[in-house]
Amino acid sequence: MRTRVTGIVIEDNAVLLLDQDTEGPRTWSLPGGKVEDGESEEEALVREMLEETGLHVEVVRLLYICDVPSAHIRHITFEARRTGGQIGQVARDADTSPIRAVQWVPLNRLTDLGFGPRFMELCREGFPGAGSYMGPKSAIGL
Repeated sequence: MRTRVTGIVIEDNAVLLLDQDTEGPRTWSLPGGKVEDGESEEEALVREMLEETGLHVEVVRLLYICDVPSAHIRHITFEARRTGGQIGQVARDADTSPIRAVQWVPLNRLTDLGFGPRFMELCREGFPGAGSYMGPKSAIGL
């Protein structure tokens, strides 16, 4: 099973998102990617956030562990905090799907962009149940 990490950075009631093609119908997603051999999940998230958004972050806490059984992927979501960098300084060829934009999206617009109501609720409520296994990724509205 492969491991994928994603980061949630929220500032001023807005979450940092990427506009890029995803495996599903929505084009907006959380920054993140696969864990490379020899790196921890936290190291992978810090690297992916810098490559995809231009931001330096620190991992705050584990939020949720989910599965994507059909793709044999373990999906780990962390809360992260910006420590530096500049949004939009995307590394060339940072991802297999080109990143069209990096921007702060107000929490109340998440469902307009294809995120589930559950994801918006979790963000607004401060991630109740943080640190837990949630089953399929759809259980957290992703």
